[in-house]
Amino acid sequence: MGFGNIDWRKLIASVIICQVAGLLGAIFTSSAIPTWYATLEKPPFVPPDWTFSVVWTFLYLLMGLSLYLVWMNGWERRDVRLAMGVFGIQLFLNFLWSVLFFGLRSPLLGMIEIVFLWFAIVATIWLFYRISRLAGALLMPYLAWVSFAALLNYYIWLLNP
Repeated sequence: MGFGNIDWRKLIASVIICQVAGLLGAIFTSSAIPTWYATLEKPPFVPPDWTFSVVWTFLYLLMGLSLYLVWMNGWERRDVRLAMGVFGIQLFLNFLWSVLFFGLRSPLLGMIEIVFLWFAIVATIWLFYRISRLAGALLMPYLAWVSFAALLNYYIWLLNP
């Protein structure tokens, strides 16, 4: 795809959709971090709090680029619509984790939900990869980070009965 072939409206919309999902999740996260989350027992490998916002901003950008690459293959294609639908489900599950873990202050519900999120991301990668290898590859760091987040969630759940 040459630089002149970019559909800027779709590209910007794709990135904004993903960033907005992150911002909506941050509504539940930001107030809980200095209060409830700060009081939790955490495993020794937990990164500093500031890392999460940096990493998530970058991951939402990658998700937006990935979504754009699939969308550019044509909404009229059934496989594109299916892949984008599954992407929408995983994006909602991504937001829902923040609501459950931070909003409801429930590591247990977060742990249960993150398993569904993980499988939804795997399904999205598989469907995206079949349409655009690059689109699928761009989601691999997201899967890696959510795998790490699931491990953190698990230990936080174990350490805070």
